[in-house]
Amino acid sequence: MSKVGIIGDKDSIMGFLALGIDTFPAYEADEIKKTIHRLVEEDYAIIYITEQASLLAKDFIARYKDNPLPAIIVIPGVGGSMGLGMNEIRESSKRAIGVDILFND
Repeated sequence: MSKVGIIGDKDSIMGFLALGIDTFPAYEADEIKKTIHRLVEEDYAIIYITEQASLLAKDFIARYKDNPLPAIIVIPGVGGSMGLGMNEIRESSKRAIGVDILFND
């Protein structure tokens, strides 16, 4: 079975324990990067990361953007959406099919 983990502030990620997702509280850039690296090394297939945490490790996350695994998916934190996750989906779809099908008007 594929492993799934989530990285971010404790308040945002602890509810995912009930879904069987491994949680990894992390608050600082170095801690977030080390956790991502560890999860990649441990063959996690999906890594969810809160928007706030993703901002602190943006360049590091970009290393894995074109790899099929792990899928690193940006999600809103407890404070609400900053729109980063949707932007990532939009950019991925544009790269895959060459057109923005998720345009906002």
